[in-house]
Amino acid sequence: MSNITAKMVAELREMTGLGMMECKRALVEVEGDIKKAEELLRIKSGNKASKMAGRTAAEGVIVIAISDDKKTGAIVEVNCETDFVAKDAGFTAFANGIAAAVVGNPDATIENIAEVKLASGETVEEARKAIIAKLGENMSVRRFVRYTTDGVLASYLHGSKIGVLVDLTAGDEALGKDVAMHIAAAKPKALNADGVDPELIATERRVAAERAREAGKPAEMVEKIVEGTVNKFLKEVTLLSQVFIKAEDGKQTIEQLLKSKSANINGFTLYVVGEGIEKKVVDYAAEVAAAAQV
Repeated sequence: MSNITAKMVAELREMTGLGMMECKRALVEVEGDIKKAEELLRIKSGNKASKMAGRTAAEGVIVIAISDDKKTGAIVEVNCETDFVAKDAGFTAFANGIAAAVVGNPDATIENIAEVKLASGETVEEARKAIIAKLGENMSVRRFVRYTTDGVLASYLHGSKIGVLVDLTAGDEALGKDVAMHIAAAKPKALNADGVDPELIATERRVAAERAREAGKPAEMVEKIVEGTVNKFLKEVTLLSQVFIKAEDGKQTIEQLLKSKSANINGFTLYVVGEGIEKKVVDYAAEVAAAAQV
């Protein structure tokens, strides 16, 4: 049997929200493979056992800049070490300056962002070092997307932790804001099924099949159950298929909303601060309890 450590048990518990012993048993069953253990727990416990994709695990801000004509824009994530610094006016100004610089520089990439000039004349790297010296924390420009469009750009910021930038054809400002707010709340993974990661679909398919078999469903029903589960998953995670959060009838989808306004969405970007970055918060009491059981 693989050496299942307390740290592994605690990490799987953080990923799934399930109990220590459930996590330990899953790790033992898959010989210590945490990814397989998470999938196994989803099969046994349902979708509640997967929190990894949307969890926030680092500090910082999301900022958005859009040109006056609404044709060019950028959404940027800048990270720091603590929420205290993330709320500092100097740090926020640094992040906003980067977004404005990206809007004004079509050649900006995440690889060359350090050398991009800010409005002050400093490079991003020079400004970064200065703000680090002042605030005493490491900082980094993690990611950004720059848009240019023949349509119009709309945005929404939920505080400084969630940001959405949407590229629309037709429609008005109110529609753009509504769609952006919907994306921030519903967190779609793609515009439509074509944009969903095939690996995610394959995982849903495997989980649905195993759950159906464990429930004792006959073989001829398993494939139908799997297809139904996958189709439901795609409706839940694709923007056009989602029910609009402000729909008065509780049924109108985003696709139907856009059609009623003779509008289209060309693309969107949703950023959540720290999404996908692991930043461990050690629960020493939990680790001691886990160690006693391992």
